[in-house]
Amino acid sequence: MNKKLTIALVAHDQRKADMVEWAVFNAATLSKHVLVCTGTTGGLIKNAFEGKGVNAEIICMNSGPLGGDAEIAAMVVRHEISLAIFLIDDLNAQPHEADIQMLLRQCRIHNVPIACNRYSADLMITSSLWDNEEYLPKVPQYIKFNRE
Repeated sequence: MNKKLTIALVAHDQRKADMVEWAVFNAATLSKHVLVCTGTTGGLIKNAFEGKGVNAEIICMNSGPLGGDAEIAAMVVRHEISLAIFLIDDLNAQPHEADIQMLLRQCRIHNVPIACNRYSADLMITSSLWDNEEYLPKVPQYIKFNRE
């Protein structure tokens, strides 16, 4: 991949180990890009990368419950995020559910690819479309549908 992307990495507590394992597995690719993480997830990835001798630009926002999801959603709105990986804990309720839904919604509205599991994350990060100069994602259209 030749383009330098800004990739958001977010993981709920029960998915943090999975995110760190995924990030280490993809460290060679991720280290070529800017990583924007919620606070705790970013700290864990930094530590794992340092332990493996991986040098990467990692920017940590607040932790999710303290506004990190909202900070990343704002970056999506400003077109500062190229790709988001959000490993969600679907088995436990989250106290900041509104922020989670806002981040997911803004990614959908602003046409930012978002992966919510490792398989889709692997597919997205390895896509040849990132290097295709002719490919431009189409801006979503919200047009009223006439059912008559």
